[in-house]
Amino acid sequence: MYKEIIEGKKGDLENAIEHYKNEAEKIRTGRANPGIVEGLLVDYYGSKTPLKQMANISSPEPRLIVISPWDVDSLTNIEAAIKLSDLGFNPSNDGKIIRINIPPLTEERRRDFVKALNQKTEDARISVRGIREEIWQEIQEAEKSGKMAEDDKFRGKERLQEIIDEYNKKLEDLREKKEKDIMTV
Repeated sequence: MYKEIIEGKKGDLENAIEHYKNEAEKIRTGRANPGIVEGLLVDYYGSKTPLKQMANISSPEPRLIVISPWDVDSLTNIEAAIKLSDLGFNPSNDGKIIRINIPPLTEERRRDFVKALNQKTEDARISVRGIREEIWQEIQEAEKSGKMAEDDKFRGKERLQEIIDEYNKKLEDLREKKEKDIMTV
């Protein structure tokens, strides 16, 4: 019984990992990464639209992001959204595409990005712990209602902790890899 409860919530754990990957990708490293600007919301005909839905975003060089909008009329709005974001970029608009030169990161800025990464990692761990608590509550309720034996409840608790440890290890591996990318000059 506990196996079904745990398996039913594994999708939530996977979603927590996937969300963390997406959030970590948004943190700058020394290299240009289209993921940095993909999620920017641009005012497009009166509605906020993610940049990746209105333009082709590429990184032809390690320190350059090129944005080619499908509608050239949206260039000024895209440029404004980039300037208003907290990314600190100064885009150049040539009338057809937008180029963003990625300046090299200072040591202090890299440390700030690592702090932001660690905060996102902690948020992901909190999310995983919340899912663990939901699963544990379901296991306890199943035992109280007589659907599960007490021995199975404790086996379920052990198995649950093993799975949570696996997901925390995945988070830590992702964090270490991203931190290495950030700190590499």
